[in-house]
Amino acid sequence: MGDSNTQSEATVRKFFELLNAEDLEGVRALLTEDAGWIPQARDMPGAGAYHGRNVIVDEFLKPIRGLFAKGSPSNKILSMASNGSLVLAETHGTGKLSDGRPYDNRYAWAFEVKAGRVAMIREYLDSYYIIRLFGKP
Repeated sequence: MGDSNTQSEATVRKFFELLNAEDLEGVRALLTEDAGWIPQARDMPGAGAYHGRNVIVDEFLKPIRGLFAKGSPSNKILSMASNGSLVLAETHGTGKLSDGRPYDNRYAWAFEVKAGRVAMIREYLDSYYIIRLFGKP
């Protein structure tokens, strides 16, 4: 594995550490100024495209994290592969919703990493599961 792969994967691992710890200011600092986060789903809470690290944290992550109990969801990395600045990860997200119901979903992620910071996130998940839990936005 090349150095750029190792560095890019370390950035993505750090992203999940910060997200799982609910360190949204740490996540903000790890994102490039013009970062993008695009959940690849429609008709569910959080659907859309978010551009700019402040928009991602303040208008996407904070409201979405508010749907969950403290410390939830937590994503465990199951697998990871990279080629230079592109890192693909499969995670298992578990936890509890704010009303106490369990949460259990699988994710696939595509990250673009530039100079040790996350520039783009494309998130894939079971959107039907999310709609069943929360309903349409």
